[in-house]
Amino acid sequence: MAIELNLAGKSAIVTGGSAGIGLAIAKALYHEGVNVAIVARDAQRLESAISEILELPEQGNRVISICADLTQAESIEKVVSQAIAEFGQIDILINNAGSARAGSLLDLEDEAFIDAWNLKLLGYIRLVKAVIPDFISRRDGRIVNIIGGAGRTPRANFLPGGTTNAALLNFTRGIAKELAAYNVRINAISPGFTATERADRLAAQTASDRGITVEEAKAETIKAIPLRRIVQPEEIAALALFLVSDRAASITGSEILVDGGQTPGV
Repeated sequence: MAIELNLAGKSAIVTGGSAGIGLAIAKALYHEGVNVAIVARDAQRLESAISEILELPEQGNRVISICADLTQAESIEKVVSQAIAEFGQIDILINNAGSARAGSLLDLEDEAFIDAWNLKLLGYIRLVKAVIPDFISRRDGRIVNIIGGAGRTPRANFLPGGTTNAALLNFTRGIAKELAAYNVRINAISPGFTATERADRLAAQTASDRGITVEEAKAETIKAIPLRRIVQPEEIAALALFLVSDRAASITGSEILVDGGQTPGV
């Protein structure tokens, strides 16, 4: 029997929605009948993403793009107010926008950390703060933070991203307790090495820092994955849809790793 997610008619914001995991989630939500606002900095990439999404079958739902720089606090209000003006309300927030430099600590300037924290850590926190007053008043809302395995398993050459992810795990688990009283659920998905342009850029940075080829860097990464396969963005999208549906009504404050079994732990 097919699992009915019953998401049709709801409305969502997806940050970093013009490519990679964000675009895969936006497509999956739209396919389920959700109104979707995709947010990114690059207007041309947003236009291309909208075209891709509109190729999918629709159920009377809509997709819009919002060009915004989420490192700027004033952009958060713009994103939320524009989405509410278009759709009437927001039911789902997918926090996905983020990037961080790879490299040896001694080669990284302070800006490498500050940029990662401003975009991803503060961007996620500010967006959660912006949507939860309405979520609380309606006693309903679903948030998924796309984080990453480096928050749990530190990597010496990815400290700006790792410190950001660790802080977001703490934030997600901490705020979940407060929001649970209002039937607002927040969870995290931590993807491993995923087939995206951003992963390709990180592989290139790692290869450059270590003096090896990009192909060698990728091969080493895949070799360390027990399932010996790269995560596909659509796998993350499928899990995100489950988490924002009522099928996951008792799941909050959780982190789900999708990394082919790479992250150790008990």
